Amino acid sequence: MRSRFNINNYSNLGQRAITAVVGALVVVSASIYSDWTYFIVFATILGFSQMEFYKLTGIDGMLPLRSFGTFLGLMIFVLTFMIEKERLPDEYLYLIFPIVSLTFFIKLYKKTEKKPFTGVAFTYLGIFYVAVPFSLLNLAVFSVDKVYQYEILIGCLMILWASDTGAYFAGTKFGKTKLFERVSPKKSWEGFLGGAFSAIAVAFILSQYFHVIEDWKWLVIAGIIIIAGTYGDLIESLFKRSIEIKDSGNGLPGHGGFMDRFDGLLLSAPFITAFLKIF
Repeated sequence: MRSRFNINNYSNLGQRAITAVVGALVVVSASIYSDWTYFIVFATILGFSQMEFYKLTGIDGMLPLRSFGTFLGLMIFVLTFMIEKERLPDEYLYLIFPIVSLTFFIKLYKKTEKKPFTGVAFTYLGIFYVAVPFSLLNLAVFSVDKVYQYEILIGCLMILWASDTGAYFAGTKFGKTKLFERVSPKKSWEGFLGGAFSAIAVAFILSQYFHVIEDWKWLVIAGIIIIAGTYGDLIESLFKRSIEIKDSGNGLPGHGGFMDRFDGLLLSAPFITAFLKIF
């Protein structure tokens, strides 16, 4: 009898490797193929990530508007993409403000809720913590001559993945000195330095092949990812620790949930976008 493939039969490291390879192939292929396939894949990742966030806040007793909040996040992503692609004029961005304000109207009719403004606050937090960083990627990939440049996205992701991978293996092999024990006991300075070395090495290699931006900018982006990405990981760990859970979800075997995989990007994207837009 033919045995069926079951990822759960593999060790955590095996699951992590399989998920990473398959996920990277999907994301990289979609990003390179066209701006529309990039749009579809990252809109999907955004939707899953935001739903995870709202599910976790629900575990902690909060009552955000899960479906409406996710809809708002996707709307912001769609609008920024269409505006950067010059399919819509910039003025359409103003639609965000009245539509987001509808959150108050909806909560007004939730008669059984004792603390509706807490729900409003966590609905907005899901938008700013998850949806806005993903939406800012649209500004980053169109930052050069208003043309979609997949190299910027792929480069940032490769640096981020190199940082994560280097930190994982260096921390596992050499980790002794705790980086931030109160929030994440397993993270170490040795892991941080291993991740930093890997990120800088990949950034240097990218600068030799991806000339859509100046060589020095890749090294600055690596610096942003090393610092902001590490803090993004720590902040998500703080969030999970506050509600006493290990993973944000189980959608990505070996990695946990979507937020676990993209936590570094959530804090890096705003800094990367601001850097590319200003310099």
